[in-house]
Amino acid sequence: MLTEAPPSLPYVSGNRRSASARRPPAPHYWRRLVPLLALLACLTRVPSFAHPLWNPDEGYLAVQARMLAHGGTLYETVVDRKPPLVPWLYEAAFAVFGSGSLTPLRVAAIAAQLGTAVLLTSIARRRWTDAAGRTAGVLYLLASVGLNPEDAQAATFEVFMLPWTAAALWCADRRRWGWCGVAVAGAFLAKQTGGAVLLPVAWLLWRGGAPRTDVLRCAVGVALPVLAAALATDPAGFLFWTVTGSGAYASFTGSELHVLVRGLTNAAILAVACAGILPPIVRVLRLARTGSAELWLWLGASAVAVLAGFHFFGHYYLQLIPPLALLATASLQILPRERLLDALLASACACALFLAWGLLAPRPELSHARHVAAAVHARTAPDDRVLIWGMHPETYWLADRAPASRFLTAGLLTNYSGGREGARVGERWAVAGAWGVFRAELATDAPKLIVDDARGAPYRPERVRSLARILASYREVVRVDGAVLYQRVPEEER
Repeated sequence: MLTEAPPSLPYVSGNRRSASARRPPAPHYWRRLVPLLALLACLTRVPSFAHPLWNPDEGYLAVQARMLAHGGTLYETVVDRKPPLVPWLYEAAFAVFGSGSLTPLRVAAIAAQLGTAVLLTSIARRRWTDAAGRTAGVLYLLASVGLNPEDAQAATFEVFMLPWTAAALWCADRRRWGWCGVAVAGAFLAKQTGGAVLLPVAWLLWRGGAPRTDVLRCAVGVALPVLAAALATDPAGFLFWTVTGSGAYASFTGSELHVLVRGLTNAAILAVACAGILPPIVRVLRLARTGSAELWLWLGASAVAVLAGFHFFGHYYLQLIPPLALLATASLQILPRERLLDALLASACACALFLAWGLLAPRPELSHARHVAAAVHARTAPDDRVLIWGMHPETYWLADRAPASRFLTAGLLTNYSGGREGARVGERWAVAGAWGVFRAELATDAPKLIVDDARGAPYRPERVRSLARILASYREVVRVDGAVLYQRVPEEER
C-alpha cells in the first residue's frame, strides 16, 4: 500500500508545480476550454429559469432593489442583515432591464458560476497540469447544483460571493496581495461569511514569508472597499446591520432539534452531489498526505462559515464546493486514471439527478405567494402601500405593490427564521429599536391592506400584541390560501 505520493508524479505539496511539470501554456487551452465550461454552466443553471422566483431571499432582494430605485437608502429606509453588494447588483439590473423579471440576474448567476469555475481551473492548472485544470472546473460546475433547487438555483448572496473567494486564492497563489485583499473584501461585501477566505490567504502570506509591505497591501486591499461601502451607505447602519445587530439571530437556542436535522439533511444532500468528489479525497487521505494546507484551511474556514449563526440553510453549503473541487483534483493527481473517469461519471450522474429535481419538483410556497399576491393586487391601487406579515417578501414583488415598512419580513420584528420555535420568538427578540420605527412608519402612512400570512407560525398576531393592536383598526375582507387579508376601516366607521 502507498504511504506517500510517488516523486515522479506532478503533484507536490505547496502551491507550485514541480520543475519538470512547468512548460509553456497550451496555445489553445483557454480558447477551447472556456466555451465548454460556459456551456456546462448554462446547462447546470437551466432549472433557474423555470420559475419567476426560487426562494424568499430573491424576493427580498427584488423588493429592496425597487425600494432603492424609488429613493430608498440602504441601512436606513431599506434594511437587511446582509452587505450591500448583491442589493446593488439587483438595483443595477433593474435599472437597465426593468424590475419585472429576474432573468438578467439568472444570467448574472451563470456568469458568476462560470467565473468561479475558470478561476479554479487556473489555480489547478498552475499547480498541477492542464488536465487538472479541466478537472477542477468541470467538477465544480457539476457539483454546484447539488442542493435543494431553491438553494442551488437561486441568484442570491452565496452564488455572487463564490467568484470573489476563488479570486482571493487565485491572487494569493500569484502573490498579488493588493488584489487579493480586494477580492477578500468583495467576498465579504457579497456575504459576511465570504470573509472566511481570509484564513487561507493569511496562511499563504505567512508561509511564503511575505514582507510587511505585502501584508500591508493585502490589509489595505481589504479595508478600502469595505470602508468605501460603509461611506456609500450609512456607516453606523452598515456596521449595525452587517456585524453587530444580529446577536439574537445568530443563536442556537430555539428549535435545536429542528435546526440540527436541517443541518444534517443539507449535509447529506451535498454529499450525494459530491459523489464523485468525496471518494478521491477520502482515498488519498488514507494513502498519502495531500499537501496544499491552504486548501484544507479554505475548506475548514468555509465549514465554520456554514456553522455560523446556527441556521444551516442549504445555500450556506455552496461555500464548501470550490475547496472540495480543488482538493478532489489534487487527490486525483496521485490516483490511477480510472479514478478520474469514475469521479467525472459519478458527478455527472449526481448533477443530472439534481437538474431533474429542479425541473420537475413542485413549488407549493411559490404558488401560495402568487395566490396571495394576486389578491393583494386586485384589492389595491398601484400607489397603495401594503404590509405582508410573514416570511415571504416576494409577495410584494409579485403583487407589484410597495411595502408599508422597511422591515420586509416578520423575522426582523420577532427573530423568527427558518422554523425557529419557542422562547426566542417575539417582540422582545426583534432587531434593536425595530418596533419603535415600525410603529412610526405605520402611524405616518397606514397601509391600505395588511396580510396576515403567519398561518399558525409562532409570530402569528395573537402572540404579537403590538401587531394585534394595529389590526384593531382593520377588518378582515378575505382569506386566500390560509392568509388573511385585512382592509383599513374608514375613520368615520371606527
